[in-house]
Amino acid sequence: MKHPLNLRFLSVFLFCLCAISAAPGFAQQDDSAAVAKIRALLTKTQPEMLVSAIKAGPVKGLYDVQLSDGHSIYVSADAKFLIPGDLYEAQSDGLVNLGEKHRNTLRKEKIAAVDEKDMIVFAPKGPRKATITVFTDVDCPYCRKLHNEIEQINSLGIAVRYLAYPRTGLRGETYTKMISTWCAADRKAVFTSAKQDGEVPALTCSSPVEKQFALGQEVGVTGTPAIVFEDGTLLPGYVPAATLASYVLGDEAKDGHL
Repeated sequence: MKHPLNLRFLSVFLFCLCAISAAPGFAQQDDSAAVAKIRALLTKTQPEMLVSAIKAGPVKGLYDVQLSDGHSIYVSADAKFLIPGDLYEAQSDGLVNLGEKHRNTLRKEKIAAVDEKDMIVFAPKGPRKATITVFTDVDCPYCRKLHNEIEQINSLGIAVRYLAYPRTGLRGETYTKMISTWCAADRKAVFTSAKQDGEVPALTCSSPVEKQFALGQEVGVTGTPAIVFEDGTLLPGYVPAATLASYVLGDEAKDGHL
């Protein structure tokens, strides 16, 4: 979940960044040498840290160390200073969270790699205007509340693709129930029944539940429902159908039936 931006902290943070890049005698090292030094430092001091890439950052003198979970830390070229957290860029229309922008891209790519046949999809009867992907738990109260509005959402041309994310992890009654749901011949019917606390016949198969749960953890899901838009933006928690439609369709939603 996003946290409110502390503007006082940000102003100090940006001042420090300017000081780094403007310091007398500071020279940008050769990229390959700087990357090697940073990688050596992290390997020695943070051996459990999973680094996916190291590249020159948007601020002179800082390198962006991208972690496997989509987050970043910023490291000075001499590998002496580390700044954890997101970096914001001041643009004409406001502050842009560069870290979240990067995570959105990763989220979009990872979800796009999932075959839709492994999802439970509720598509509109007419043209599909937009698609949302929802990490869900069949026993989660707010997931059920969202699914109760599925017809309203579909009526506006929004397809809902469900991915499994049992909140209790890969054990227990909910996990077993979700395995049975994804193994059912008519997934949509069993899924809706489960959401209404109905009967879910016990089934086993080679289901994608475990992989989808792992995917959720990779893309920053910490609870359900977790709604992902087509651009990779993550919206945690339940929102009413009308509000959701306004996020997805903008002004076009005003012409709908909600």
